[in-house]
Amino acid sequence: MTQRPPPAPDAASLSDEALMLAYAGGDPRAFATLYERHERAVYRFILRRIGTLSGTGVADEVHQETWFAVARQAPQYQPSARFAAWLYTIARSRIIDHVRRLQTQGGPWRSLDDEGSGDQPALAEALPADGASEPLQQLQTRQQARAFLAAVDALPPEQREAFLLQAEGELSLEEIAAATGVGAETAKSRLRYARAKLRQALAAWL
Repeated sequence: MTQRPPPAPDAASLSDEALMLAYAGGDPRAFATLYERHERAVYRFILRRIGTLSGTGVADEVHQETWFAVARQAPQYQPSARFAAWLYTIARSRIIDHVRRLQTQGGPWRSLDDEGSGDQPALAEALPADGASEPLQQLQTRQQARAFLAAVDALPPEQREAFLLQAEGELSLEEIAAATGVGAETAKSRLRYARAKLRQALAAWL
């Protein structure tokens, strides 16, 4: 009796790395699953990292370009690192490209509203906690969330970037260092200073 081949694994059960390899092999459903898993967090990372240009949706453009780049680079993808680290490195590269273009054009910047854009949730609603002393666990009101996001926006760019890579991308310290091109100690210091400043900014609420 001829045995039937085992059923193909459900895409939702596959790792990010396996999905990316499947997409590179010609399975468009794998890309759809990856996008569904990561698009909101990547969008929030971009949103808080660069904001928007007045009258334009720069965050939307960078987000779209990031996923276009993922699709273009799929044939060369090798799972030597976590997919998330690779994805956020691409997003960061697209951000840098836009900032450089903006600086060349001399365009004005403004921050996005603290509550996010469209149907995207505010950053504070999705941030993971980081231990018992982590103040993010204790954000309970919209006013507190706004204060927190204002504090994130006020961080120096390098510290804000490191914090967002950990909070949104859930990247490890080593992955943050690799994505930003600095040593692990530098990445660790940026995270430490960022969290200290956020705790200080939120002290009145806690």
